[in-house]
Amino acid sequence: MKHLFVMFAMLFSALAFSQPNSNSDIKSGSISGRVIDADLNQPLPYVNIVIKDVANKIITGGITNDDGTFKIDKIPEGDVVVSIQFVGYKTIDQPVKLGKGNYKVDLGDIKLEEEATGLDEVTVVADVSTIQQKVDRKVITIGKDLQTAGATASEIMNNLPSVSVDQQTGSISLRGNQNVRVMVDGKLSNIPAEQLLKQIPSTSIKSIELITNPSAKYNPEGMSGIINIVLHKNTQIGFNGNINVGLNYDIEPKFNGSIDANYRNGKFNFYGSYNNSVAKNFNYGRINRVEQQINQNFDILNNNKSNLFKVGVDFYLNDKNTISIFTNQNIFDGWTDVNTRIDYLLDPSLDQSQAIRGVNENDSQQYNFNYKHDFDEEGHNIELEVDHNIFEGFGGTNNTFFSAQRPNFIEDTNTDRNRTTINLDYVKPLSESVKLELGLQARLFDNSIFYESDGREQNMVGDYIPTTTRFDYTRDIYSAYATYGKKLEKWSYQVGLRAETVNVDSEAFRRDLAANEELTIPFENDYFEVYPSAFFTYTPTEKNSYQFSYSRRIDRPGIGQVNPLPEFNTALISQFGNQELLPQFTNSFETNYTRKLEKGSITAGIFYRIIEDEIQQAILIDRTNIDRLILTNLNFDNTTAYGVELSSNYRPTKWWSINASFDLFSQTQKSIAESFDDNQNILLNTVEVDNVAWNLRAFNNFKASKSLSFSVFGMYRGKNKNIQFEMEDMLMVNLGMRYNFMEGRANFSLSYNDIFDTMFAQFNGQRPFLQRGQFNWESQQISGRLSYRFGGGKYRAKSRKRRDNDEKEGGGIF
Repeated sequence: MKHLFVMFAMLFSALAFSQPNSNSDIKSGSISGRVIDADLNQPLPYVNIVIKDVANKIITGGITNDDGTFKIDKIPEGDVVVSIQFVGYKTIDQPVKLGKGNYKVDLGDIKLEEEATGLDEVTVVADVSTIQQKVDRKVITIGKDLQTAGATASEIMNNLPSVSVDQQTGSISLRGNQNVRVMVDGKLSNIPAEQLLKQIPSTSIKSIELITNPSAKYNPEGMSGIINIVLHKNTQIGFNGNINVGLNYDIEPKFNGSIDANYRNGKFNFYGSYNNSVAKNFNYGRINRVEQQINQNFDILNNNKSNLFKVGVDFYLNDKNTISIFTNQNIFDGWTDVNTRIDYLLDPSLDQSQAIRGVNENDSQQYNFNYKHDFDEEGHNIELEVDHNIFEGFGGTNNTFFSAQRPNFIEDTNTDRNRTTINLDYVKPLSESVKLELGLQARLFDNSIFYESDGREQNMVGDYIPTTTRFDYTRDIYSAYATYGKKLEKWSYQVGLRAETVNVDSEAFRRDLAANEELTIPFENDYFEVYPSAFFTYTPTEKNSYQFSYSRRIDRPGIGQVNPLPEFNTALISQFGNQELLPQFTNSFETNYTRKLEKGSITAGIFYRIIEDEIQQAILIDRTNIDRLILTNLNFDNTTAYGVELSSNYRPTKWWSINASFDLFSQTQKSIAESFDDNQNILLNTVEVDNVAWNLRAFNNFKASKSLSFSVFGMYRGKNKNIQFEMEDMLMVNLGMRYNFMEGRANFSLSYNDIFDTMFAQFNGQRPFLQRGQFNWESQQISGRLSYRFGGGKYRAKSRKRRDNDEKEGGGIF
């Protein structure tokens, strides 16, 4: 009892003497500084600054301003810890002593480094999208403003610098060129890119990387580079997830929804997702052949349904070893109704109408295994990944002619496709400033297409000639690469070399059932190529940085370009691939300058390409019917292309931010286009088209309150030429709003696109016939989306590290 009394007396005395006698005895100070990105040297706004005492109890805090600066006042004197915390970056804890002669502490610039385990955090999305120019790519972080701009990846792509999506066909181009590789989390998919982009909800996208000059570490396909879509991946402790639903409407309704969830406990992280899309799309258009006085009108209705499933598990054996396994399953089915009428003004007896009912069903499966071992030295690791894709598809068309000009017929196409990729990557830091990367890769691709056509009940005199055709195509690629990078005080560089051996083997088999004739056409193309790359960065000051890069790339013909089976048939046009088409090579040079402003940044760039064995479309006249055209692809002589780009992030006020970009590109295209002379003889013409096109985009975001924001997007696309047509300019203006509620767990967004109804494709053609035309789609869509985040996890688990920034990243939907 005596000891207990003494202890209480001592505690009371300590507490009594620790209290100040009056308010005048309390002294306080302030701590200030600026937080910047360690790699980009750019300020980081909205970073949490937490002031704690030595017992780790929070005293006070604040956040950084738009320019990254902060100042925390009224901090009691004594020893404190300044904790700088930001999602996706390593936390910095810095001890500070406030006391006599040191009541105003300026910490200067505090550089935050990215943290791999934070990059995959799904629950935090920035209000405003940002564009960062890194050494070998532009990284567009998708904020809430761009999520409002579109329901799917396809819709928001047109908001990005240098990217264009044909809203009628879904084809995507980068810097005016469709020779671009589209990847999701660094992986190719057997799903066609235009179909894939329409299936990914915009709310699932963390960032989009425009890799216009990839290094030797990455696959060299794609003349204009790589577009890599990085998806969110949730690895929080406990059970967490997200639900998204959206509805678009103009002429036809479009619904999409998704749910993703994970459960992380101990050594395991289980995750899964489901996406559903049900959409009808209506298009209409007309083409007028002026000299022949032929008018053709189109009404096109698509009805597509897709279901995507993903399940996976990360197994953390220990701090040094991680195994990850996941599978994707995609089920797609749809139909297309095309009604077209052809009016021959000079001879109405030739008028015809055609109804095409097409069906498209495909199943795609992906199975992925990844093992990574980290050595004791930081950054020293080896990683093995095996990725296998299976695609099975069926497409059929039923062609009905309401005239006596052509017989009714059906076409059926079955496609089986397999792709296996095996990667082995090794990273070794030779010092704090030097890094060596080595790797081996095998890519095995096998594709088989079976085509069959036959006549139906006839509506004219004469029989339809049935045909059966099979096309088998295999391509095996074995490659090795090495890159060496070094950082100096103001300079950094990376050089690399990739070597590849390629074996291509194809065979086209055709059987004429009526004549009982068979024809087999084999083709082989084996070659060895090396692909060097070099990157240099110079940062003389915090506000200025320069980048220069070079890479050699290849554009291997796609299946559609080499498949001799008909890709599509209409009453006036057929398109076929060219089995003997060779790859084209590109030597690409690029330089960029980035200037950091007080309230943003601006980046300017120039690129120049030398293209060897250029692949271009050829326009031929069908000898069996001179009113019909045949489109195919051929190799041509070398050519060049160049362009300039300008992009900027700027925040005039705290409530207004702007992302704007301008790009201009030029390329001389060479091709063959047949035409007629005055005596109606067919002439073979070599055509050159000098195409100079430019685009301007501006995205404005206005923050009305902490929960409510509005956006205005404007895009102007200048005239654009290709071998067949000259496309007229386009203009589009979109409006959007977003409201957050339930303490940030839920949000609702609403958008109205093309408010002036100016987005349509209008074109004129000179070869082989004088043509004019226009196509319209559902551009004036009203879209509503609702998102909700559930779960209570507060601590991020160790996420599966990426193989590299572009090629191999786990998580997300695919």
